Amino acid sequence: MPVRLRGHHFLCLLTYRGLGYSAPFIANLDRVAAAVADGQPVRLVAGPDDICAGLTEACIKASGHDCHDPDTARMDAEAITDVEPLLGRSLADAAPVTPSEVRTLRKAFAAGTIRRACGTCPWHATCTGIAAGGYAEVKLPSTGAAT
Repeated sequence: MPVRLRGHHFLCLLTYRGLGYSAPFIANLDRVAAAVADGQPVRLVAGPDDICAGLTEACIKASGHDCHDPDTARMDAEAITDVEPLLGRSLADAAPVTPSEVRTLRKAFAAGTIRRACGTCPWHATCTGIAAGGYAEVKLPSTGAAT
């Protein structure tokens, strides 16, 4: 079964080190990052995804983002619009994210060309620092088991 990710969470995986809004949110994100790193196919979805699973109310309280809010939907759409041309495929189709794709996306992320969705995110500065530091200690490798 594919990992279900909303557009902006797909971008979050690029800089994810184990930080998040709550312990359950971090546990879900750890599980998803490991599955993607192991080559599990990814499918982008509208609305709550595998990271949000069972946490919608807690996330709204902790992050201020409602999964069904038009601003969150806009962030997802911007992320997809920016990322798909780099990958040369639709992210609505379930497919593994390859190490080469991770490297391509991280290069674009560090250059700021796929970060429109990140503009109002409270993690913007953290992710910028992680990218500037060469993505050290991130959970999703750009080498290894991903197919």
